[in-house]
Amino acid sequence: MLAGAGLALGLAAGPAQAAEVSFATRCVPPAGVGLDPVNGTTKVEITAPATAKVGDEVEVVWKFTQAASKNPDIIDLPANSVQPTGTLKASGAQTTDLAMTGPRENPAIPKGGAMVLSDMKGTLKLTAAGKVTLTPGAYTVNAMGTNTVCTPTETVPAAGTIDVAAGDGTPTPTPDPTPTPDPTDTATPTSSPTSTPSATSSDGGQTDFTGKAVDIPYTCQSPLGEKKATSSIQINAKKNGGSYGVTVQFKNSPMDSPADIPADSVKPSMDVVLGGADTGSVHVEGPTNSAAIKSGDPIEIPDMTGTYKPGATGESTLSPGVLTINALGTTTTCTPDRTAVSLTLTTEEQEGGASGGSSGSGGTSGTGGTSTSGGLAATGADDHAALKALGLVAGTAVLLGGAVFTFMPGRRRL
Repeated sequence: MLAGAGLALGLAAGPAQAAEVSFATRCVPPAGVGLDPVNGTTKVEITAPATAKVGDEVEVVWKFTQAASKNPDIIDLPANSVQPTGTLKASGAQTTDLAMTGPRENPAIPKGGAMVLSDMKGTLKLTAAGKVTLTPGAYTVNAMGTNTVCTPTETVPAAGTIDVAAGDGTPTPTPDPTPTPDPTDTATPTSSPTSTPSATSSDGGQTDFTGKAVDIPYTCQSPLGEKKATSSIQINAKKNGGSYGVTVQFKNSPMDSPADIPADSVKPSMDVVLGGADTGSVHVEGPTNSAAIKSGDPIEIPDMTGTYKPGATGESTLSPGVLTINALGTTTTCTPDRTAVSLTLTTEEQEGGASGGSSGSGGTSGTGGTSTSGGLAATGADDHAALKALGLVAGTAVLLGGAVFTFMPGRRRL
């Protein structure tokens, strides 16, 4: 990109003509996803003022005219799910690395379609008179919360030059680039209650029983591989005759959605583990998200409900168990590393109850393990765990010209 050699150095800053440069690029997806690096050609235009003076802060724009590769034939990429960041190298009269950031804005990209990356912007403060040369460097593609790093594999040609005149050091005002929000984990962790005792149905006339919130660390298996996350979970019950309506609540703060999520596309369920006098499990399910969730909006796991029919008389405990997330045609299974009792009930055996019973949707299962400290385990805490497991939405991996992504929903509002 020519620097406007015909302009006098004393003229006001003016836009330089953008010239396209291309360079061989190697894009490396995150480790452990089973995807090979992508080798391709990146083409960009760099736009900056042709002239300026020392002390000025100038805006530089990096425009992608071609990404390193196309979206592979794996999955369609939703709109507004990809965000580029990169480094622009200044050399000559002034040497520095300029951080560049683009908004998370892109059209829906079908399988096999050309990758579309937003324009990146950065602000450069000029500190020395002379010619400042601008050259593109490495860039990162964040897609659905996962980073792919793209690095030049050859010497990159200069893409622009700014003629910088000596000045008095007073900057010429220029508008700052609009900050680009990154819909990554921004939720503030909510402290789990520490003093609430495990509820017990010792009051003969009591019908509502409130459990305590317990931190459960999960290991989640998905097509992408293994992920770990911790959630604070509370189990409540309401007595109805000899049975109990069970409600499982996730107490963590929500995460922001990294992309638009269609309505009725995510459904969670869990097998609550029984212990103490009783054995088996209680199957609970949550509703699908009734409305579409926009990129940047909070995602919450809804309350999951089911029915517990006791299979034993005595003190029976309820603990969070295996969480299953069905989303967009895929399944992610999250198993507790250890579990903890959230609720204790004084139960009376019911015919066909949990102990020795068979499983059923919304009912109980006699095939699960007991909920003791040595069984399915309670897990460590993660600041944004409303579920980073859901952060897999199903853990579907996608390579987009070097960008690998995972759906990342969160906690209780699906």
